[in-house]
Formats: sequence, C-alpha cells, structure tokens
Amino acid sequence: KTFHNAMKQEMSLRIAPELYLKQLVIGGFDRVFEIGKQFRNESIDTTHNPEFTSCEFYMAGADYYDLINMTQEFLNKVAINIHGTNKIEYMGEKIDFEPPYRIIDMMSELTKILKNKLNDSNFDLPTDLSSNETVYILQEVCNKLNIKCPAPHTSARLIDRLVGEYIEPQCINPTFIINHPLIMSPLAKEHRDKVGLTERFELFINGKEICNAYTELNNP
Repeated sequence: KTFHNAMKQEMSLRIAPELYLKQLVIGGFDRVFEIGKQFRNESIDTTHNPEFTSCEFYMAGADYYDLINMTQEFLNKVAINIHGTNKIEYMGEKIDFEPPYRIIDMMSELTKILKNKLNDSNFDLPTDLSSNETVYILQEVCNKLNIKCPAPHTSARLIDRLVGEYIEPQCINPTFIINHPLIMSPLAKEHRDKVGLTERFELFINGKEICNAYTELNNP
C-alpha cells in the first residue's frame, strides 16, 4: 500500500516482480521471465507513467555482457515482427534496431564531454566518487554550465543530471550506457576490472530509458 502523492490517493500495487523471480532462480528455475504490471510512487509527466508494463527476466550464470547480447537480439526481433523491418521511423527520427548497438562507457564519456564544455583539457573527476570533494566539484561544474539539479545534492544525483543533459540525448539509435558508478547502483555487482564502478547498463532509444540491467550480486 502507498499514498500516491501526485494523484493524492491510496494505491496498492507491487514495485517489481524481482523478489518472486529471484526466489524461482534460487529454487532451481535457471531461466525465468515475466511480462507484467509494476507501480512506482513517482511523478507523472509526458515521458513518465508511474504504472507501467515491463518484461523482467533472470538467467543463472549470466553477466551483463550476456544481457546486452540477449537484449539487442530480442528488440531486433520484436521490431521485425511488428514492423516487418528493423529500421523504423518514430516521431521524426529514423531508428535502426539492427545489432550491434552502440556502447558508451558512462564516466569516460562524461569526463570527455566536460573537458570540452569547460574548455579545460586537464579536468578530471576524483577517483573516489562518494567523497565530499566530488560533490563540491560536481556542484561547481553544474553551476558553471548552468545546469539545475534539485536537492539533495549527492554525487549520484549530480552525475545522473549531467548524464541526462549531455549523454542521453545522443542516444537516438539504441545505445547502451554502461559501467555506472557503485554509488548509483547499490544492487549491481562491482566491476571485475574497474574500481568504484559496476557491471550495469541502461539502454536508451530516442533519448529515453528503455532497459536497466546488471550482473547480479551473487556468490556461486
């Protein structure tokens, strides 16, 4: 049960099918999926509906590289089955669903963009993204670039705001943004090679998030 702030009424619906699907995996069903309704007590606008339908799936032993391949193969087939082609036009944009999709490393791309926007080739983000120093630097960057970020000002929120401003709009054709910082991804497994990052991706199409996934926190 929850009180929906935007609609000012009590509502009752699950947040995600995750718990039940993971219990099935633990119980021996190595591959599970569900297409069903979810609800998040969040705001409502032209790009966001708090009640939505999703496809959620789990596969024992898979990592985010496997999920990237499965996702792009799946969406390519969906496009062909619906439209008879994997090249479609939507809201004036030509979108090509044929794999492989573009992959952007989030923090590397963000650093490169900020160097250019700030006209400072020496600019770099601190290695400890959870530090107060990082929050201060990110606040300064947002102020200089006139980017508004609602409080509370944490590293995770500030990074997310900058990514939303400069990286997500690039993603017209299907694009995976990968390797999110650990501070933004508490349920994802830490990256096997990169300290402070995770094995997570979000898929964007026409500038909108379509998919969120990661190598699960597990210990075989």
